[in-house]
Amino acid sequence: MKLGKYHLSEKPVFMAPMAGITDKAFREIIRLTGGKYVITEMISDKALLHHNAKTFKMLDLKGEEEPRIVQLFGSEPVPMARAAEIAETYGADIIDINMGCPTPKIVKNGEGASLLRNIPLAIEIVSEVVKAVRVPVTVKIRLGWDSSTIVALELAPMLEQAGVSMLTVHARTREQYYSGKADWEWISKIKARIGIPVIGNGDILSPEDALKMVQLTGCDGVMIARGALGNPWLIGRSQYYLDTETLPQEPDNREKLRILIQHFEKIIEYKGERTGVQEIRKHASWYIKGMRKAAEYRNQIMKIKSYQEMKTLFSGIYSMECPDH
Repeated sequence: MKLGKYHLSEKPVFMAPMAGITDKAFREIIRLTGGKYVITEMISDKALLHHNAKTFKMLDLKGEEEPRIVQLFGSEPVPMARAAEIAETYGADIIDINMGCPTPKIVKNGEGASLLRNIPLAIEIVSEVVKAVRVPVTVKIRLGWDSSTIVALELAPMLEQAGVSMLTVHARTREQYYSGKADWEWISKIKARIGIPVIGNGDILSPEDALKMVQLTGCDGVMIARGALGNPWLIGRSQYYLDTETLPQEPDNREKLRILIQHFEKIIEYKGERTGVQEIRKHASWYIKGMRKAAEYRNQIMKIKSYQEMKTLFSGIYSMECPDH
């Protein structure tokens, strides 16, 4: 698949942008475990224009493999275009526009999935961003605001006409949030309507799900979100399965704990001890899911406040779960 100057896998597997998850440390872990395509957390156009230091840290792409994809969100054409220019200056190889985030604090500002209720504005934003940058612009949408206002079929050709290079479709409405079942049939319908690549998103929890979505919808690739929490291997394993039709082995507890420790070290390196210890708690809870004493480990993890204590605990869990090493 071609995206600008980039030749991607025939059926690329993307790690979805997720607020509070797909930071630099996690993007590096995805690549370390075999994934190729990752996207930043969604970044506010206004925060970039106001030179917010924390937001600029989210734009740290140094040392990352290409293509480096930055996702932006906003509700006004000119600020979005200016933010896209900043992202390009900071090394973005592809700009993705968020039109799917369902959270109240985003939609109340007219951003994210709220743009599905204002198609002329959505198109104007895309057009301005496409004009402002030299890199490909992609968009991530949901089906519509609710089941009675499905707009994706109408919106997709307009986005293509506005210059979008690839469209990702999360096959749920805003009102569904992450509940219910993603309706993959809409992905097929959208794929039939437009000539640009369509990436399917929603309910991919295994490499088999990824293949099934491609076969059922004819989509050009897939995007995985919650399935990769505590399971970064899912991106690389799904990519390998789509490329070769050979199912790679699942990671064992030894591998899970080895990567958890590396993930922790990376968060500490990029965010410091205090933030690093707080942020690894949720990731660690996901990594250890299914282990014999997971609940006991989780209780201990939640109480720890220092790097050294956390490192000692992880080493102890490793010894318990992998006694021969």
